Amino acid sequence: MPGMENEGSNLSRAEEIKNQANEAFKAHKYGQAIDLYTQAIELNSQNAVYWANRSLAHTKLEEYGSAIQDATKAIEVDPKYSKGYYRRGAAYLAMGKFKEALKDFQQVKRICPNDPDATKKLKECEKAVMKLKFEEAISVPESERRSVADSIDYRAIKVEPQYLGAKIEGDVVTLDFVKKMMDDFKNQKCLHKRYAFQIVLQMREMLQALPSLVDINVPDGCLLTVCGDVHGQFYDLINIFELNGLPSEENPYLFNGDFVDRGSFSVEVILTLFAFKCMCPSAIYLARGNHESKSMNKIYGFEGEVRSKLSETFVELFAEVFCYLPLAHVINQKVFVVHGGLFSVDGVKLSDIRAIDRFCEPPEEGLMCELLWSDPQPYPGRGPSKRGVGLSFGADVTRRFLQDNNLDLIVRSHEVKDEGYEIEHDGKLITVFSAPNYCDQMGNKGAFIRFEAPDLKPNIVTFSAVPHPDVKPMAYANNFLRMFQ
Repeated sequence: MPGMENEGSNLSRAEEIKNQANEAFKAHKYGQAIDLYTQAIELNSQNAVYWANRSLAHTKLEEYGSAIQDATKAIEVDPKYSKGYYRRGAAYLAMGKFKEALKDFQQVKRICPNDPDATKKLKECEKAVMKLKFEEAISVPESERRSVADSIDYRAIKVEPQYLGAKIEGDVVTLDFVKKMMDDFKNQKCLHKRYAFQIVLQMREMLQALPSLVDINVPDGCLLTVCGDVHGQFYDLINIFELNGLPSEENPYLFNGDFVDRGSFSVEVILTLFAFKCMCPSAIYLARGNHESKSMNKIYGFEGEVRSKLSETFVELFAEVFCYLPLAHVINQKVFVVHGGLFSVDGVKLSDIRAIDRFCEPPEEGLMCELLWSDPQPYPGRGPSKRGVGLSFGADVTRRFLQDNNLDLIVRSHEVKDEGYEIEHDGKLITVFSAPNYCDQMGNKGAFIRFEAPDLKPNIVTFSAVPHPDVKPMAYANNFLRMFQ
């Protein structure tokens, strides 16, 4: 029968393509793997393995919304396929949805009662859910919460005579101090808690006074450098400064969110950026990313790293200070810079962004959430987010937002790009990402953008990763999540 022959050749072709996809996955070419799994699924959509494999590739690209959809499809195709539940549980976990993850791992255990790995992961997940319930039970309502800063008197903290690291003399953070601190960090030495408190508390005061949308004025003939995600890659941050000069009034930078998490030198990154801001507020501008939040820091390493290198009090203090970070910047009334992207509704004005009450953990919907989480898409209109939070928006949405606000360009970050950047939406939107070889495995370049006034033409500079001490990414991450890396 010709129809059956055709079906047979489709099935064997699908298997061939799946094998090619597996090879691409092993080579960390996750985007290519997704395209190939998609081709295999188009030839045979009734194979649960193809859906589950594509789900895992989405997870590697942090596209957890798409990963959950694919894993759910694998379960629909074969309700007894344990990997479908496993993949979906892992994606829920990565989003901090422990209760949903627990249900999936319970199902894995039912299907594979004798699998020691499934038993171990289920136990860890149960522990995480219990911890979450306990934290919810003892948490103080927002309205009654006092600032942790009120209980800190850094001047009363003694500096031991044997401490030979960087010191702040008096109240002023100087360039000499910042350079010495960076050198100490390069040699894997810690900053004394007294000075760390001084920097973060000074930063808190400075950020608190800023609006949610900050206007940056770059005089004619002067430059501003915009960097994307750094994600705790301190040695790559140092490399940016070596390539492009240290932050100063004459050489200002804007770091566009996601300073911490994933990379295991996040404390060094955040203290360096904060110290430069304390030294000279106009030398460096800082925007909030989706990883400057408690829920992300709990999972992706920053909280554990702060606990290990500083103390529990600093965990609370950083969480509070992150809530004070501005949400977006506008350069010379022409270039809009934001971590994530645009909105689920048209007609949002810059004045609406200025009016956001940002002093809180990011909500799961609304303007603030969308600024931090959204991504561009290649087709017009709006679509669901591949991340499961925020949305995807097309070139028409970008064009209307720019027209409504008399702007020329959007610069955003939030997504790893092979070349460190990508220009989309008819040249009206640029993604910049400044963490090369992200998580020590993506093989991508990093990039930063230099804007010179008055024309503000983007000059993009790319760079490669530099070596760092042998501390793996996610070294301080939630134990449970590390099991899935």
